[in-house]
Amino acid sequence: MSIRYAAVKWNRNKRIYDCVLAAGIVLYLGLFFLVGKLAWEGRPGISDEVLLIRALGTCAFLLLHVVLCIGPLARFDRRFLPLLYNRRHLGVATFTVGLFHGALATGYYHAFGRLNPLVSLLSTNTHYDSLTTFPFETLGVLALVILFLMAATSHDFWLKNLSPSVWKALHMLVYPAYGLLVMHVTLGALHSEDSMVYVVLVGLGVTTVVGLHLAAGWRERLRDRRQPGPEEKSNGERWIEVCSVDEIPENRAKVVCLDGCERVAVFRYGGRISAVTNVCAHQRGPLGEGKIIDGCITCPWHGWEYRPENGQSPPPFQERIATFRVRVKGRRILLDLHPLPPGTPVEPARIEEPLHDRTRANAE
Repeated sequence: MSIRYAAVKWNRNKRIYDCVLAAGIVLYLGLFFLVGKLAWEGRPGISDEVLLIRALGTCAFLLLHVVLCIGPLARFDRRFLPLLYNRRHLGVATFTVGLFHGALATGYYHAFGRLNPLVSLLSTNTHYDSLTTFPFETLGVLALVILFLMAATSHDFWLKNLSPSVWKALHMLVYPAYGLLVMHVTLGALHSEDSMVYVVLVGLGVTTVVGLHLAAGWRERLRDRRQPGPEEKSNGERWIEVCSVDEIPENRAKVVCLDGCERVAVFRYGGRISAVTNVCAHQRGPLGEGKIIDGCITCPWHGWEYRPENGQSPPPFQERIATFRVRVKGRRILLDLHPLPPGTPVEPARIEEPLHDRTRANAE
């Protein structure tokens, strides 16, 4: 986490991630160039510059697919979380490669006239009413502008100053950017290709991205539709049975949905039960999919931490999340339906271990 603007501090994990990413990009560009030289040898119009433009364009398009697939994949398999943890680095790399593609293409096709290359790019073709001659370059420019805004605001300094809600809304523009790029490729590169291989590859990519998001959303919907247990009323308060103690692994949580909308993470740790909102204050990550490390709930997305008994980040950080009151009756966990203000301390509920477990513990 960061409470003020500071240059990115690369730890060992980030250095390895970025080195592998850079090496992968260089390897892809080199292989594309070499294979392209062999496959298109002798074809008119396929110069070294054109090959490099295509290599950069396909690389950026592929990277964006990876960026969009990491989120839903991490929901299905926790082994993808390291990729999610540094996804912003991948996003910045995607913009950088796309920027080189756009700059080289603009210079190659529009730098030798009397007009400014960018002006020439946007004004030469204005046939917006025709699919066959549609100015697909404009779609690429719009997508690149969106990716620039996301890359420029990727540091936590901007998240803190824009507020998590505004920052998240801004970065959700990645989906319109993806749609623009799919149209850019379809109306541009695919329009001039005779082989169906490229159409199939683009269709497969779009199907994968859309399919993974729909599958992850459907999985979440099924989980949210699971009805909690019966309610109990005490002194005008509503308590609802959410699960059994035995359903929650040690230092982990069970996520429950209240009234079909509010998600609560119920954690078990050290013979105690605490409940907090499932939404991280950083990028609204799913806290219930994380675990308790060194006494703090640790978000699986970017490692932000909160104490389970009060929803407060450890000093010097000041982030706070909503907490809930809990009770344990036998092995049943009861939850107060009303969230408390962020950072409100709540006494954890104690778990009454079965008699045979206590006897065994005393014997040991």
